[in-house]
Amino acid sequence: MNWQRPILTDSGGFQVFSLSTLRKIKEEGVYFSSHIDGKKIFMGPEESMQIQSNLASTIAMAFDECVENPSTHEYSRLSCERTTRWLKRCKAEMTRLNQLETTINKNQMLFGINQGCVYDDLRIEHMKEIAELDMDGFAIGGLAVGEPTEVMYHIIEQVEPFMPKEKPRYLMGVGTPTNIVEAVYRGVDLFDCVMPTRNARHATVFTWKGILHATNAKYQLDDSPLDNECECDTCKNFSKAYIRHLFKANEQLAGRLCVEHNLYFYNTLMEKIREALDTGTFNEFRNKYSPLLATKL
Repeated sequence: MNWQRPILTDSGGFQVFSLSTLRKIKEEGVYFSSHIDGKKIFMGPEESMQIQSNLASTIAMAFDECVENPSTHEYSRLSCERTTRWLKRCKAEMTRLNQLETTINKNQMLFGINQGCVYDDLRIEHMKEIAELDMDGFAIGGLAVGEPTEVMYHIIEQVEPFMPKEKPRYLMGVGTPTNIVEAVYRGVDLFDCVMPTRNARHATVFTWKGILHATNAKYQLDDSPLDNECECDTCKNFSKAYIRHLFKANEQLAGRLCVEHNLYFYNTLMEKIREALDTGTFNEFRNKYSPLLATKL
C-alpha cells in the first residue's frame, strides 16, 4: 500500500456476524464456511491476533462477537461475557507476538471492543470490565447495524462516562457526516465506515449544503461543481453535468471522481471538527452543520 501513516485492521468479528447463515460460535472461537467455495475455516482470538500481527498494522482490534439486533438480554449477556474472555486471550497473544524476534511491528497496539446490544445495563457493565484491562484504546461495537439513530446516540451516552478519559474512543462502522458530528459531541474520537466510498460509487455525494445524488435529472445541464465550497480535484475540474453523464454511460470514472470528492470532504470535516474543538466553538459548529449535512438536496 505504501501508506506511511497509521493503519487499523479489524479482527474479523463483524465479518463473522455478516456470515450468520454460515457460522457456528463456540467458546474456542468461530467455525464458518467460506462464502466462496464452502471451505471450513476456524477463527479464534489467537488466530485473529496472528493475522493482524502479520499485517503489521498500527492498531489491531480484539476478536469479539457482534450480536444481531434484536437479540435477547440473556443471549447478549452471555455474548458480552464471552467477548471479555476473548479479549483477555487477545491481549495475552498480542503480548506474546510483540516479544517475538520475527514480529514485523513489535509496537502494535490493541483496542478492546464494548458490546451489549441495545441494553444499557450490559453496555455499562461490559465497559467497566474491559476498562480494567488497560488496553491501548477502546471501541464501541455492535452499533449501526440497523437500530434507529437515536438508539445509537443513547448507547454512546450510556457508555462514554465509563470509557477511560486518557484513551482513544472509537465508534465502529459509523457513519454519515451528521453521525460523526453528533458522536464527537458525545465524546468519540475515531471512526471508520465504507460510506464515503461505497455511497460515492452509487452516486451519493456529501457536500457542505447536504447530500446530493449525482444522477438526478436536474443536473443534466448543470455546469457547477459537486460542491462550490470544496477544493478537491473533482470539484476543481468537473461539473455535475459531466459526472452525471459518466454515471449514465456506466463509466467507472464517475465512481472514482465521487470517491475522491467524498474522501476529501470527510477529511475536511474532521479537520474542521478538530479546529472547532481547539478553539472552543464546537457547539456552534454542531448547531450549524449537524442538521445541514443531513439535508437531502
